[in-house]
Amino acid sequence: MTASVSPTGPIKVIASNAVKEALAELVPHFEQATGRKVAIAWGGTLDIARRVGAGEVVDIVILADVRIDDLIAQGRLLAGSRVDIARSGIGVAVRAGARKPDISSTAAFKAAVLAAGSIVLSSGPSSVYLRDLFQTMGVADAVKSRIHQIGPGLPVGAAVARGEGEIGFTQVSELLSAAGIDYVGPLPAELQHITVWSAGLHAAAPEAARALVGYLTAPQAAAAIRRSGLEPA
Repeated sequence: MTASVSPTGPIKVIASNAVKEALAELVPHFEQATGRKVAIAWGGTLDIARRVGAGEVVDIVILADVRIDDLIAQGRLLAGSRVDIARSGIGVAVRAGARKPDISSTAAFKAAVLAAGSIVLSSGPSSVYLRDLFQTMGVADAVKSRIHQIGPGLPVGAAVARGEGEIGFTQVSELLSAAGIDYVGPLPAELQHITVWSAGLHAAAPEAARALVGYLTAPQAAAAIRRSGLEPA
């Protein structure tokens, strides 16, 4: 469905699930302070990039920085409008009550991956990195048949909670609030991969949209961003 921007209606946003918890806390405060409503559609990276690339129009798109750059290059978002909002690492989760594997070092992490009978990956940036990491670590062939990659926008935490995998990997911010799982922790520092989540504006976005992006990147937003499992950009 194609949306349209409005100078007076709700600010229309389409955003990655990775920033959902942070925006869920911050946006109501922005609405209260400004009197301007915000309508947010959530989704996975691939689906959002496809929708906006196909011509869906919203005021603000929040995706990984490389995706925002791509949409700007396609002319779907305003040149020079990219603003980095937050940074996130990849985390590990198991079903609630299950034994938590040791992931404290590269060697321990490799052993945990090899010991897992099934592995859940997202369809977002973390899955691209992890498949490359498994290849680099020399375990790709051993775990290939055990990987369950869920569809775009679907939550890894929910899949792990349903028992679709013994261990799951995705952005930390998507795991901390998920029900039915236990968060194990982030990847070891030497293996961690950071994704930068950025906002891009449509050329016809109202001034209120710029104000919202400014609010999300202001110093007072930092605490809420950190509570969600992200770091301010």
